Amino acid sequence: MRIVPLIISATATTALIFVLNTQLTVGTGKTPRLGYFLSPQQGFWQNAEPADVSFDKNISIAGIKANADVYFDDRLVPHIYANSDTDAYFIQGYLHAKFRLWQMEFQTSVAAGRLSEIIGEGGLKTDQYFRRLGMVYGAEQSLKALEANPETKAATDAYTNGVNAYIGSIKENELPFEFKLLDYKPELWSNLKTALFLKFMSFDLTGQGDDDLWMTNTRNYLGYDTFKKLFPERADSLDPIIPKGTTFDKPSITVKTPAHADSVYFHKNDQAITATPPIIPNKNNGSNNWAVSGAKTKSGKPILCSDPHLGLNLPSLWYEMQITTPTHNTYGASFPGAPAIIIGFTDSIAWGVTNAGRDVKDFYDIKFKDTTMQEYWFNNEWKRSEFRTETIRIKNKPDDVETIAMTVFGPVMYDQHYKSRNEDGKYYAVRWTAHDASNELFTFYKLNHAKNYSDYVNAISTFQCPGQNFVFASVSGDIAIRQQGKFVAKWKHQGDFVQPGTDSSYMWQGFIPANENPHMENPLRSFVSSANQMAVDSTYPYYLGRSGNFPVYRGFLINRKLASMDNITPEDMERMQTDNYNVLAEFTRPFLLKYLDETKLTREEKNTWTC
Repeated sequence: MRIVPLIISATATTALIFVLNTQLTVGTGKTPRLGYFLSPQQGFWQNAEPADVSFDKNISIAGIKANADVYFDDRLVPHIYANSDTDAYFIQGYLHAKFRLWQMEFQTSVAAGRLSEIIGEGGLKTDQYFRRLGMVYGAEQSLKALEANPETKAATDAYTNGVNAYIGSIKENELPFEFKLLDYKPELWSNLKTALFLKFMSFDLTGQGDDDLWMTNTRNYLGYDTFKKLFPERADSLDPIIPKGTTFDKPSITVKTPAHADSVYFHKNDQAITATPPIIPNKNNGSNNWAVSGAKTKSGKPILCSDPHLGLNLPSLWYEMQITTPTHNTYGASFPGAPAIIIGFTDSIAWGVTNAGRDVKDFYDIKFKDTTMQEYWFNNEWKRSEFRTETIRIKNKPDDVETIAMTVFGPVMYDQHYKSRNEDGKYYAVRWTAHDASNELFTFYKLNHAKNYSDYVNAISTFQCPGQNFVFASVSGDIAIRQQGKFVAKWKHQGDFVQPGTDSSYMWQGFIPANENPHMENPLRSFVSSANQMAVDSTYPYYLGRSGNFPVYRGFLINRKLASMDNITPEDMERMQTDNYNVLAEFTRPFLLKYLDETKLTREEKNTWTC
């Protein structure tokens, strides 16, 4: 009779082992493998560390050419001292991985359209969107440019090797908590992952995003005349980045509006666009920056402030650090996922960035011969499509294969096969400057090594996407601001709506040369600033994009304050950065009071209105 208890015990043990080693479905999600997750030796318990943990140690790592030192200050900010740039970037990659490995892995997985590999079918819509948007395609193009440049190739190679040195050294019980919770392991880093991260930032900061689709629907429903009343065009900002009245040079590019735009582009039609993105960048993402010259400061030296308003992530999008080598000494905020300092200062200069908000992504209505999408109508003939196959691996499910038609405009993002996001039977291709080969990392590499205004101009002159306002100050006393990016030279209102894709008349006609982008150096008013408002007034010869997408009041308030300030100290600037005074409320209050009968207010209400 002993055999029966043995069978029962063996069956129960086998079942328990199976259950503890299986992800169980709970609602719409799954648990981690509970046996592994709860294991005292390997599980999440191992992620706890003492509050007074010490990072003092000597580490020997293959790949570093000479001895280097890293000091952590009382806020655990690392200060790297290395004998070469490549050793410094190796260590930067190692430190980013040590403290932010899961963040780096997860962000680039999302950008690459690989979320489904981690969380299963729940990530498929996100993956389809980023694959169809052309994020991987754009990253591959930019990787070619990054690796064609010897300096950024060396920096990124060293950074990648540093990340992988840490991944190679980590023990299973030391894996970050999130890997254990989601039951997967990090893969080796690559230069492509760095390119993907930079494209992800381009996505997050691309001005006016997918507004073309929604604005087209609104125009079609209301008609263009009514549309203009609901979305009035604002000729100028209250206080643009470059002061009103500035004289601009004659444009080197003459942009021609298509002859049939009035009847085709602005004309109301009954077509409803059902294409909708599953992810929308936060329209409230923005930033402030400014620099004041020594003429306005107590010390007689410039002061620069950079106040980015990007996503409030946990962990932070940024990672503070200092990098010191024989070629440069740079302190500031870095991006886990990329080498160099992105916002910061050296012993010679300081710089900061805000988003330009310019429209560099347009949609085109493509006419295919049939549903195979083999040929599309362009310039009075059928043109052969090219195709890009994207295989999306789904955890515990069969793969999803996206076959994306490529046109002269770009990838066909929405088609009849993208049923979850597009049901109108139409085909929409997307043209985005982030699809073009570019090397944004080179800008920050050069800024980290810059010594003066000329170096700053040279550093940012090749920056393409996303468009940014680069503010600058130097120890020699110069201040400046430049709006830089690969901006499209557009006719007025081009890209506000979905454009016809049947001929070349609606294609982009060129890009604004860097020297014609808005810029200002050492102005008489002794300060420069930006806060995502329009860069220029209506005398600027190029179209910036729909005016309603540019905030108005923050820039006005910053300029008003700076104009009235003298003998400025760093403490004054700190207080100004946290000032949340509402200029819109100030402007609105008199109109509200005009129609208010104060005799009917209580004393408390009167005090509220007059304070």
